[in-house]
Amino acid sequence: MVATAPPTQDRRRWIALVVLSSSLFIIVLDTTILNVAVPTIIRELDTDVSAMQWVISGYALVFASLLITFGRLGDIFGRRRMFFIGATMFAIGSLVASLSQSAPQLFVGEALLEGIGAAAMLPATLSIISATFQGRERGIAFAVWGGVAGGAGALGPWIGGILTTYYSWRWAFRINVVIVPIAIMAAIIYVNESKDEHASGLDPAGVVVVTLGLVALVFGIIEAGRYGWWKAIGNLSVADLSVVPISLALSAGFLTFFVLLELRRVRQHRTVVFDFTDLRHRGFRYGLINTGVLAMGEFGAFFVLPLFLQAGLGLTAVQSGTWLLPAGIGAFIGAAIAARLSSQFGPKYVITAGLALEATGIWLYVLVFGPNTTFLELLPALLVHGIGIGFATSQLTNVVLSDIPPEKSGSASGAAGMIRQVGTALGIALIGAIFASQATAHIRHDIKAANIPAPVRSAVLANVSNSVGGGTTNAHTEPQITAIIRNGIADASKPAVGFAGLVVTIGAFLSLLVPNIPPDEDPSVEVL
Repeated sequence: MVATAPPTQDRRRWIALVVLSSSLFIIVLDTTILNVAVPTIIRELDTDVSAMQWVISGYALVFASLLITFGRLGDIFGRRRMFFIGATMFAIGSLVASLSQSAPQLFVGEALLEGIGAAAMLPATLSIISATFQGRERGIAFAVWGGVAGGAGALGPWIGGILTTYYSWRWAFRINVVIVPIAIMAAIIYVNESKDEHASGLDPAGVVVVTLGLVALVFGIIEAGRYGWWKAIGNLSVADLSVVPISLALSAGFLTFFVLLELRRVRQHRTVVFDFTDLRHRGFRYGLINTGVLAMGEFGAFFVLPLFLQAGLGLTAVQSGTWLLPAGIGAFIGAAIAARLSSQFGPKYVITAGLALEATGIWLYVLVFGPNTTFLELLPALLVHGIGIGFATSQLTNVVLSDIPPEKSGSASGAAGMIRQVGTALGIALIGAIFASQATAHIRHDIKAANIPAPVRSAVLANVSNSVGGGTTNAHTEPQITAIIRNGIADASKPAVGFAGLVVTIGAFLSLLVPNIPPDEDPSVEVL
């Protein structure tokens, strides 16, 4: 039972929706706002692409691992209170990240502290919306929430480009330090407290095990290029065996143990991080698949696109962000159109159309990528991709929860949020790893084959990882070398983004298995 005033009596509920959606905006924005700043950060902090993958994927991993636990804490101690705690932690993390002088410090501020804060804030926003709105209004509120989530992810590169070019990438974090206190003050005035009087219990063992499994999985994917998929090529090895297969084996072990642990806790009627018995519900099962697929396609592609634009085409950060702006605009337009279509045909077909549009946009990227790609050539792909994101993201929440019993909707919605963040982390890790390995291979091959003085060739080869990320090398002044690097990055972007296209295409077909919600039916859901 939720303790709150009757939602229809509270005229402030729409202002509360604006406050909560604005908070969601900065949470999701943080996932992509750094993307266009990656080349600049690599230069300033003297690091490489894999370190930045860790920063961005780490944020998603911490976020995913703690999402359900903080949602449960909000049920017990109060959702608005948990929102305040999370927002404060988010602001502290932003401050630490803005002062970073190294990649590890940036990881602590962005991935750890901000990730913890976001994990506390996000379920609170969903729970408060669920407790505040009923009936058709709830569907509208969820559509707004989903549309903001999709649009924020797509707008991040544009905002990040402006900040990086005209101010500093550090302002991507400093703006949070300014905005979060305003959001807290607005929440104090317009958002009512609510809690579940019967909620109790946590699953700390589940949190630890799933976190270890996901970290080991992402480590294996990101670091394969550095240490080798099987035979050791670096100094981190066991005999001649690379640490990567060991890490992946540990991941499989931890995740298997996690499944067994959660199934046992369910049988004992104890709190779990993820209730695997809910997968018997068709809407939940395929809704989660589509949630993960959408996140992989959206955030994986938006990790590679700024690298292609800056390191491949030589654009500045603000030019790169401006080129990507149509995708953000498309996401907002798509969400608005999707709300109308869903009311007529139900959300299932809107999601299928959204995933199909997203896949089409991604495949169009593959067709036009090259060292001389123009904005007009890229524009149709950006618009179609963005509209697809808006369609699918705005409607997934209702579908995921459509056939879940009301008393289990809290844990189910938390699981959906966790899967979205896991999809984000895996998308960035997988697609980023494909991009980095392919770009490195292309550049090394062409540099070795080129007629370049030996000292210059050695200097370039020693700094290939910086070149891939848009950094500079001492020898990176010759037009021939610049052309080789840009061609290599353009060639590498195709299979990287193409992998995202393949994943989303499969997801579009799988979405046909999702049961539809009749247009006038609003499932009685209550989220974390």
